[in-house]
Amino acid sequence: MSDTLFRGGPVFTATGSPAEAVLVRDGRIAAVGAEADVVRQARPGHDTVDLAGRLLAPSFTDAHMHPVQAGLERARCDLSEVYGLQEYLDRVAAYAAAHPRRRWIEGGGWDMSAFPGGLPHRSQLDFLDRPVYLIQRDHHAAWVNSRALELAGIDRDTPDPPDGRIERDPDGTPSGVLHEGAMDLVGLLPPRPTEEDLRAALLDAQAHLFSLGITGWQDAIVGAYAGSDDQLPVYLSAASSGALRARVVGALWWDRNRGAEQIEELLDRRERAAGLERFAATAVKIMQDGIVENFTAGVIEPYHRCGGTGLSYVDPVELRSHVAALDAHGFQVHVHAIGERAVREALDALTGTDPANRHHIAHLQIIEPSDVPRFAELGVTANLQPLWATHHAQMDELTLPFLGEERSRWQYPFADLVRHGTRLCAGSDWPVSNADPLQAMHVAVNRTEPPGSVHASYPTAGKPFLPEQAIDLTTVFTAYTAGSAWINRSPAGRIEPGRPADLVVLDRDPFALDPADIWTTRVAMTFLDGECVYG
Repeated sequence: MSDTLFRGGPVFTATGSPAEAVLVRDGRIAAVGAEADVVRQARPGHDTVDLAGRLLAPSFTDAHMHPVQAGLERARCDLSEVYGLQEYLDRVAAYAAAHPRRRWIEGGGWDMSAFPGGLPHRSQLDFLDRPVYLIQRDHHAAWVNSRALELAGIDRDTPDPPDGRIERDPDGTPSGVLHEGAMDLVGLLPPRPTEEDLRAALLDAQAHLFSLGITGWQDAIVGAYAGSDDQLPVYLSAASSGALRARVVGALWWDRNRGAEQIEELLDRRERAAGLERFAATAVKIMQDGIVENFTAGVIEPYHRCGGTGLSYVDPVELRSHVAALDAHGFQVHVHAIGERAVREALDALTGTDPANRHHIAHLQIIEPSDVPRFAELGVTANLQPLWATHHAQMDELTLPFLGEERSRWQYPFADLVRHGTRLCAGSDWPVSNADPLQAMHVAVNRTEPPGSVHASYPTAGKPFLPEQAIDLTTVFTAYTAGSAWINRSPAGRIEPGRPADLVVLDRDPFALDPADIWTTRVAMTFLDGECVYG
């Protein structure tokens, strides 16, 4: 492989050191620094990438996403790019017409904020005589029609499962929304995706992520959950064959309906991936609560208007024991925590664990202020999903009224975490939200909706959401590169000699833009081990 010289534009190294040029040799960074010095080290006949003022940076690592599920949804009835009841129904009708032989209509991406009270209804989908199962954007609920409820045998006498809720009409009849664990009552009925379906979904997702400059990720649920099948076999197959080229860590799913007896199974699952170059199953994902919008996020004081304090899927005392055992086995623990009580329970459970295992808590929508310093004190990484920290209908209409004024100010406290020295990584939760890191960076810096988003037309979308919690572009860019690569124990994420040449060329330098224009930045080229995989 010949040398490749990158010159003629700014370089973000994620190390804090300035650079004018980068030399790649045999898939690795060979030299970084002043252009004249780097050019002298290039071998005769080298290739040159003229940046022409564009930014060169480490490629991105997403620390929390679900790409196999995203790939499946992209191949089904995908509602993520439209908004509103009529738009959803038009998309469903068009998909059904295009697939007359499908026994079930499956898909996802609908937004709670598109419906009064956040709740669609079965009758809206009853224009189809086939069963319909559509997963909500956040993957914490499903919208189904009457035919699907009939096939599942769900009626007014069906009890709620322990970890979920069947939404009901005033007379007790299921209304067509299934929350959390109740999703499986219908979600397990459609035909299961084949091995070929799962492989195609993974590879489609990988190609899409390469187009966004992402060459590594942590899959936040590798296991059977909410109607989705276990993704471990497809990752093992793709990694063994070389089809998986990205650097991936799978977070093995902690079955919240079981206890410590599953640890031996997790150890066996980790061992199945041992020795693979591109995939490791070294993390365990624990979902400690739900989401605010359906009042399942674990909070300390009751929700306003509706009462209740949400869920703790794992008993907090048992959580401490389970986390200690996983930590002792060298697992990284990856916790979903949205509400302030769930965040506290996660921090309590991680107290006394080994920071070398690189534990992290994702989402962190609400953090009680006294818990903010604990992240740095305990060596726990904050896994941010910046794209959510804006004014949009789901925030203004389905969240703020139920949290109250004081608690609403505790949301997404990125700047406070930084001030206390917290290590950051970042991710998208794709397909819950857009996988594009640059859109997320725009929000982290501006705390406003990117003008191109589906929520940009919301009346207050341009008003900064808790602007005092904004962070600078260098900080969030580092989180998406060096921070997330560190979480994955990936050798990528920084531009310095000896590291893999996992690089991204942006079509402009976002650091030179007005912050309000960061969202306009796009990926021009993506390199993995020095090979161009996009652009």
